[in-house]
Amino acid sequence: MVRESAGDRIFHTCIVLFCGFAIVITLYPFVYVLSMYISNPRHVLDQSVWLYPKGLSVKAYRIVLSNPEIWRSYYNTVWYATVGTILNLILTITSAYALSRPKFFLRKHIMLFIAFTMFFSGGLIPLFIIVRKLGIYNTRLAMILPTAVSAWNLIIARTFLSTNVPETMHESAFMDGAGELQILVRIYLPLSKPIIAVLALYYAVGHWNAYFNALIFLPNRDLQPLQLYLVRILTQYSNELVGDINITIDRSAYGVQLKYAAIIFTILPIICVYPFLQKYFVKGVMIGALKG
Repeated sequence: MVRESAGDRIFHTCIVLFCGFAIVITLYPFVYVLSMYISNPRHVLDQSVWLYPKGLSVKAYRIVLSNPEIWRSYYNTVWYATVGTILNLILTITSAYALSRPKFFLRKHIMLFIAFTMFFSGGLIPLFIIVRKLGIYNTRLAMILPTAVSAWNLIIARTFLSTNVPETMHESAFMDGAGELQILVRIYLPLSKPIIAVLALYYAVGHWNAYFNALIFLPNRDLQPLQLYLVRILTQYSNELVGDINITIDRSAYGVQLKYAAIIFTILPIICVYPFLQKYFVKGVMIGALKG
């Protein structure tokens, strides 16, 4: 057994202290928002809540859940995240499979064009014009088609498929009469669960947090996602949510607390889903980043 030197012990102690500090500063915002969310509104208004809740009130929770607009926005976000992620995965995996084939003579040239888009883009105005010309402005498709494929995610997926699926498996399946689609579905997809989980998490979080495209392309409130609704709550008091409260100080207190309630209501699904995908997340990123 090798004994650690004094320098190693000091180094390990510093690493533990640094990780502990990182955990504290990462968790504190969540604890603070949760405490403000369930505290008595008057304590929230006088800013006396710093760590643990003071008093207990769930009225802000009931106000948020009783508002029909937030449920409509929630449905829109779930729709965008679900449909958008499915479309993203289909296009990304199929494109990555084609670009991972050594016999595809254009794959290097196409990869150069894809990599080019990571550093240079046309900007917002050309994108807006394209969306208008395609006829998807102020429709649900405006939230999923412009971001259908991420160049970075495509490169990761292509790298994973080319380095983790033996070429001999593809050749043997092809000799047995399987087509490219059958090989992709029956061989590549079962062996690509880690990277699929990583891509699904990346795309789903991106759709869940998206608000800028909605701000530009969706003037219709019935189609706007939850994040855009949250922006309106965070930037101004929502009189329509606290309209049934007559006392001025209570209206102000609940106006502040509703912001924290909306934040919890927005981030809770992602926090609940992430632990189930975490075991694939690290593995998929590490394997997919081995080589380009």
